[in-house]
Amino acid sequence: MAASPALATATPAPAPPAGSALAPQRDLGGRRLRRRLGPGRPIPYGLAIGPALLLAAWSVASATGALDPRVLSAPWTVIGTARDLLADGRLQDNLATSAMRASLGLALGVGAGAILALLSGLTRVGEALIDGPVQIKRAVPTLALIPLLILWFGIGEQMKVLTIALGVTIPVYVHTHAGLRTIDARYVELAESVRLTKWQFIRKVALPGALPGFLMGLRLAVTAAWLSLVVVEQINATSGIGYMMSLARSYGQTEIILLGLVVYGLFGLASDSAVRLIERKVLSWRRILAG
Repeated sequence: MAASPALATATPAPAPPAGSALAPQRDLGGRRLRRRLGPGRPIPYGLAIGPALLLAAWSVASATGALDPRVLSAPWTVIGTARDLLADGRLQDNLATSAMRASLGLALGVGAGAILALLSGLTRVGEALIDGPVQIKRAVPTLALIPLLILWFGIGEQMKVLTIALGVTIPVYVHTHAGLRTIDARYVELAESVRLTKWQFIRKVALPGALPGFLMGLRLAVTAAWLSLVVVEQINATSGIGYMMSLARSYGQTEIILLGLVVYGLFGLASDSAVRLIERKVLSWRRILAG
């Protein structure tokens, strides 16, 4: 019986070469192996699943009475408290104060860390003078310096902003310095061959090469800023989210304490997301080169 034209003209697709990445991997017996080492396909809204499950468990435990409201207030109680604090303006005022402290400390710390990294990363003299003291500071927790900062600057805003700045400086310095030291030597040789001046080399080679490290340090810095803020706002403060939480602790108001923790967490998440967005925009050239 004659074969149909469709079957006669159809040709099987060529199999990928045995050693290629597209070829299915097989064991010694010829059986196809399942891939188990990769993380798998991305899950839509994967970052929200964990918090959503935690919130659901919290709600169920509160609704069934398994969770004592004196120990941990219910989610709807926290939401109601937030609504009341927004209505009388207390939450906005304390939020603005905390944001101002964190912003000032972050700006001072990022500026100081970037400048110190440039001085240390571009010259051997700067490295000899700066890197050692910075590494010593890195080994000393910033919060351990609070008693000394109180003696020097008192318990006002200056001490709080400086504490945040000190916590921010180290990650920015370390990652920016590492970025400067790991610039491809071929770029340096090319800059020398085209006879770039020192300033041209810094502007066209050193700064773009250190930018990925700086942005990584900035992501850690925004987290460090909020961590430091949590502590300093509970040291004789008269305003801010931390002061609101400290006052609530005295009256056993767990719903306000939880609200403050949620606000800190949302601020930290928003700050990190903003830096990641900047990183995707500024470092888009890396994806182009990889492609």
